[in-house]
Amino acid sequence: MFLTKPIPSHKHGTNQSIIIVSGLPRSGTSMMMRMLEAGGISSLTDQVRTADTDNPHGYYELEEVKQLRNGNIIWLAEAKGKVVKIISELLKNLSPAHTYKIIFMQREMNEILASQRQMLIRRGKQQNNISDAEMAKLFDKHLKSVMAWIHEQPNIEVIYVSYNETLKNPTEQVKIINQFLGNVLDENRMVSMIDPTLYRQQFGERP
Repeated sequence: MFLTKPIPSHKHGTNQSIIIVSGLPRSGTSMMMRMLEAGGISSLTDQVRTADTDNPHGYYELEEVKQLRNGNIIWLAEAKGKVVKIISELLKNLSPAHTYKIIFMQREMNEILASQRQMLIRRGKQQNNISDAEMAKLFDKHLKSVMAWIHEQPNIEVIYVSYNETLKNPTEQVKIINQFLGNVLDENRMVSMIDPTLYRQQFGERP
């Protein structure tokens, strides 16, 4: 499943909501975090994972996010009015005590797979024996499950933002994101953070 246009909604105030950038790994989440921070929203990060060849502008991650798997949700209170990156696999562990605005990044699946493969090669890690076709099916099943769960949650709003469209038509996409978050962002600064030179795995190119 691949949605190319964001779907805006306006139930909860941004100041009280936790803003989340989510999606599969290598779907453009770090780029979006950088854009939102430049636009004027404080990000909840710890710089433990530093910039590298795969993400030269940084990963914008927070170690506590991994603790969602273990039921540690206390740190979420610090995230109100801020933006934090949480991969799609962990979203179902969010506490129902807060409201959330999720910017869910989407990217052509063959590009995600190619980017993940390239990252493993650069790090000298062994690739699994699952074919791209099988991995795509697993990711698709996962995304459908997560998206269905999101739409059942009364405390969550979501827009689906295409990484590919953001690179192609950044001004239009940034405007929709700004509307979703209450028109509080500096759209010009957000657009200026988009680095097209990092669009290295296009339409399934192999490294």
